[in-house]
Parts: sequence; C-alpha cells; structure tokens
Amino acid sequence: MILKSFFTFLFSSLILLFVSCSTDKENNNKLSELTTNTGTVEETPKRKFPNALENGKFITVNNKRMMYGGGDSTWHFDVSNLTLKEENFHFGIGREKFHALINPKYISMEEAEKDTAITDSSRFLYVNINGDARAYSVNLLTHHEIVNDVVGGEPIMAAYCVLADLGAIYTRKLGGKVFTFALSGYTYYDENVWDGIDGFVFWDRETESTWWPLIGKAVSGPMLETNLIEYNKENWEDITWADIKAKNIPNLKVLKSGQTMETPTTWKKFTEKEIQEVKANL
Repeated sequence: MILKSFFTFLFSSLILLFVSCSTDKENNNKLSELTTNTGTVEETPKRKFPNALENGKFITVNNKRMMYGGGDSTWHFDVSNLTLKEENFHFGIGREKFHALINPKYISMEEAEKDTAITDSSRFLYVNINGDARAYSVNLLTHHEIVNDVVGGEPIMAAYCVLADLGAIYTRKLGGKVFTFALSGYTYYDENVWDGIDGFVFWDRETESTWWPLIGKAVSGPMLETNLIEYNKENWEDITWADIKAKNIPNLKVLKSGQTMETPTTWKKFTEKEIQEVKANL
C-alpha cells in the first residue's frame, strides 16, 4: 500500500509538471498573438506552484540555513551560501522522489523498434563518444530527469527538464573527479532567466551542492559557482528516432523503459581535501 501510494504521488507530480509546461507554451503563443494583433502585450497569469518558503521548506538549524531534503533530517541541504532567492523555490518533495538512474539498462535497436511507444517522430537525446552510441528517449527522461552514465569511457549525464523543455548531455567529470547527479525535489524560477519558466534544481551526491541548469552552475554548497559543463556538442544531438535510424548504427544502445532503482541509503562523499583538489583543478 505504501509503495502504491508513492507511485501514485510521483505520477501525479509528473502530470502536474507536464501540464504546467504545456500551459507555459500555450501562454507564450497567446502572448505572441496579442502582440501581433494589437501591438500591445497583456500579462498572462502564470500557474501557481507550491511555494517552498511559504510551506516551511527552509529552516535554520544551529545557525545554518537548511533546505528540506526528506523525512530523514540528515538529507536536508545546507544552503547557508545559497545565491538564489528562497522565495522563488517551488515544491520541495524530497531529494529521492525521482529515480535519477545510476546504473541504467539498455535494449538494442531491434528491440526498440518493437516498442509501440517509439515512433519516427519520438524525441531522443543521442550521444556517440568513441564509437559508443546511446539513445535516451525524452519521454523516459521525463520520468527520471537524469541518467548518470559512462559512454565511450566518459562519465556523462543525460538530463531533461520538462518545465523548461531543456535537454542536454553534460560531463560528470569536474576538476578531475566524477560526480553523481540527482533531483533535489525543487524547481526554481527567475523572471530574467528563460522568460521566468521554472526549472528543476539538481544536487550531487559527492558534495551535496545544489545546481540550477538554467544558469548552468552550482548555487549552493562546496561547489558554489562551479560551472555545469555541457559535453562537446559534436558528440550529441537532440533529434528524432527517424534521425537516429538514418545513422544506421548497429551497436546502438537505447534506454530501457520501466526502470526503477532502490533508493541509495549511503553514498561516497568527497573529503574536504578532495573538494579543494577539485576546485583547484577546475
């Protein structure tokens, strides 16, 4: 019963985020029409999301500003050096509510062709590094948001934010160390960034810093102001399944649907010395 309730909640959250993205796009189209037809711009009300600050997701403990990370208080984020505005955070459902994959599984191109959910117009993030080709369905990425992977010997992250419609392949190797990324359970908006659209806030397991991809850098924690780096654009594309098939790559690996994972209870964290080494090597 608990597991069923959890998935019901997660599914509802995803639907809400998807609808909000569609609503934002629809509003932008209407705004364009108003400008074209009347020469004036009428402000379209934005969908109101649960405000994290108003809902008590930010607290002060032992002179540290903390941001809720889950039922276990040790999962809260230390955001004492946060560069974003607390009042612009939304949701706050907990850091492990989305399954940001750590050990993704794949199927062959032949198996993917039998999947009725995949059509020629289906959108994918495609990456090819050193002859190792992977295809991440954007539809599946709306469930995971992040896939931590190693492609062609390179640690990368495939990420997609349904709210901002932002998909990209990032390197996970920063300052000589490999990071593992996940979803914080929060979104954030800034009226001066991406037309004020909300975007997911990431965190990394090694330093528990938080990152906002819409500005491409860490916004709290030990890695503050460190850039989130997109992988070389020559190695990846945001394309359709038809485009991928046209490449005729026999060893292509396609992200498998229906994946879940056990919520990690522990993970390796960098020591203070390792963090300093990372920052020195950036």
